[in-house]
Amino acid sequence: MATPPLYAMPLVPSTKPLTSSTLDPAWRTAGLRFYAYNFALRERFGCRVQKVSLDAGFTCPNVDGTVAKGGCTFCDNRSFSPSRRLPRAGILGQIDQSITRLRLRYKNCNHYLAYFQPATNTYAPVDVLRPLYEEALSHSQVIGMAIGTRSDCVPDEVLDLLEEFAARTYLSVEYGMQTIHNRSLDWMNRGHHHDSFLAALERSRGRGFEICAHAILGLPGESPDDMLATARELARVHVGAVKLHNLYCVKNTKLAEQVEAGEVELIGRDDYVRTVVDFLELLPPTMVVERISGDAPPDYFVGPSWCLDKPAVKTAIEAEFQHRDTWQGKKWVQ
Repeated sequence: MATPPLYAMPLVPSTKPLTSSTLDPAWRTAGLRFYAYNFALRERFGCRVQKVSLDAGFTCPNVDGTVAKGGCTFCDNRSFSPSRRLPRAGILGQIDQSITRLRLRYKNCNHYLAYFQPATNTYAPVDVLRPLYEEALSHSQVIGMAIGTRSDCVPDEVLDLLEEFAARTYLSVEYGMQTIHNRSLDWMNRGHHHDSFLAALERSRGRGFEICAHAILGLPGESPDDMLATARELARVHVGAVKLHNLYCVKNTKLAEQVEAGEVELIGRDDYVRTVVDFLELLPPTMVVERISGDAPPDYFVGPSWCLDKPAVKTAIEAEFQHRDTWQGKKWVQ
């Protein structure tokens, strides 16, 4: 029996034009195997820049019942957002708290991006969003913003607001695409399909902000070819940046119940490392890679245990690149 097509693929123009540096990017000249986020930020700002996570108290439309209930199968915002694990101060207070923590590790870092991270950070009227963004930018050490959101939560008036801020400062808008496969989006209770991401992309391009897409590798039922189809789609629409992480499991989620019952098997490290390299080979060399793995605090964590050691995962990915003598974009098809 023939397998039905996973999704319709309307043509969406690139959001980032190619440049003369496409074939000889600076990150390759610097000896990197992929266009790492830290390198991209130094190129843009000329110094180290770190993100500070901010919790503005938003919810999501698949939590409050607007499109679904219960949230995504894998999601507990406290597990992946430091700002949601702490008593919530005001925006400026959170920035100061985060800078204090980050200065313990990055002693010479004096410039930061205000990162509205947990939940859906455009899910409010413009008159609520504007003062929150303004407050973040008013901090003397904040030189830009990143805003995490969903493709179904950017009406035109919100995009107009984001365009307004992008004219004043560096702005990255992060869309939780997760996968192109609608069956996987249904499994995770996402509340929308891939066409929602494509529509948001079409309405977002040309507005002056960077577009970053999140993708999860190791979703149940997705083969290596399925995951690489997501890579090819990202290359086709050519977003500005991508965040990759493995499907990991935290407590008090539907996924935790499924893992405990043996219904879901989480991806192993070796398979993940190979898939990341395969994935990045297909992306254009101008696409910034903001993240290559994910983890959660041990108090919230269920598995897989290997992803708690992020430095080791990064080392393994870099070793796989070197072993193959390959790099981001080696198999990219224009």
